Amino acid sequence: MNYFELFGLPVQLKTDKKELSARYIRLSKQYHPDYFVHADAEQQSKALDMSAMLNQAYKILQNEDETIKYVLQLKGLLEEEEKYQLPPEFLMTMMELNETVSEAEEQEQKKNISESLNRLEAEAYNRVKDIIENYIDNAVSEQELLRVKEYYFKKKYIQRLRQQLSNQPF
Repeated sequence: MNYFELFGLPVQLKTDKKELSARYIRLSKQYHPDYFVHADAEQQSKALDMSAMLNQAYKILQNEDETIKYVLQLKGLLEEEEKYQLPPEFLMTMMELNETVSEAEEQEQKKNISESLNRLEAEAYNRVKDIIENYIDNAVSEQELLRVKEYYFKKKYIQRLRQQLSNQPF
């Protein structure tokens, strides 16, 4: 059973957080181990497993990036710890920004770098926005999902540089 099936939701790249929360609460009550204290060991074990799976599923489906990763893995398009080759022009831009982060000495420089990262992330998202927001399982081509995969890795790269920037002392 995948996480979407657990929640009774269609496979999607962007979940409705309110709907997800409502279903999580309902299912949490249904599978909470405290309700199985008088059940046999097998039922208690099953309730504990379901509760753990429910918590893990909720954690992933609450986070858009983790949801994208999960769907790509479900579709066999992403492996754990995969080393994805991003386009050279993107890597060159990121390398230049990385150097700028290392050399930044003023708050204004930090702000400019942050704005550049925001623009890069927005550009990457705009290329896949329709796919992510209107995803219908089995109606989206593998090519479209591969574009989402590229976006996922670009965003991870941008987030790492953003983290480095926020840790940069000034």
